[in-house]
Amino acid sequence: MGVLDSFSLKGKVALLTGGAGLYGRQLTEALVEAGAETYIASRGIGKLSEFAGKIGAKAIQLDLADKESISDCVKEIIAKSGRIDILVNNAVTRCACGADPVAQLELFDESLHVNASAMFYLTQLVAQDMIPRKNGSVINIGSYMGLLGPNPTNYVGTDMWPAPGDPLHGLSPIYFYEKGGMANYTRWAASRFGEWNIRVNCIHPGGFFDNQPERFVEQYSANTMLGRMANGTDLKGILVFLASDASAYITGTNIPVDGGYTAK
Repeated sequence: MGVLDSFSLKGKVALLTGGAGLYGRQLTEALVEAGAETYIASRGIGKLSEFAGKIGAKAIQLDLADKESISDCVKEIIAKSGRIDILVNNAVTRCACGADPVAQLELFDESLHVNASAMFYLTQLVAQDMIPRKNGSVINIGSYMGLLGPNPTNYVGTDMWPAPGDPLHGLSPIYFYEKGGMANYTRWAASRFGEWNIRVNCIHPGGFFDNQPERFVEQYSANTMLGRMANGTDLKGILVFLASDASAYITGTNIPVDGGYTAK
């Protein structure tokens, strides 16, 4: 096999959770463009189906808050396509939480159920399908926020940072906690499933440009080595690499794709 051929996903079946969201669109496009039979899964099936139809993916219902929905999703894909070769854990619920864990405990629990417990369960179900074939790739989509704490200098001159002297409002810890946990879960899962040649890696995207306040964009960009925020294609190459045979000897890694933000 030539080196360029090793990046092909032809003949592979992929499941991507959250396929029509902020990162999901480019991740879906990457899998389809590389040749994978691609299922994208979400609670909102209408929007998902519209997007899937435009690019040649397949939409499937998935509610990560519901254990039966997770199981049904995996069973349906296996019934239709015979197997799952690639799992991309991309879906995330954004908790409308404050920074006070006393007042926010129930919201934190709901967020952890979807962003952690459900991801563990889905990964385990898919791994059970991969084990008999002794082959598979699981790719978790983390965040630079799982590797670093928040940088106050990004927020100077905006209303995105809490007022001085107020520790109970502003940025919630839950997203940082979940994505930090995902980094170490990736190592655990790689160790657990390596015996069956199932690779588990994590991509940690940097800040994605989404029409944030101009001051924030300028300040965040200045804190990267490439001088900009992430765009709508920056994750495509790394996803195909980790999903394909080109990365056959790579597992347990946490890879920042952040323009050098975490390297400073």
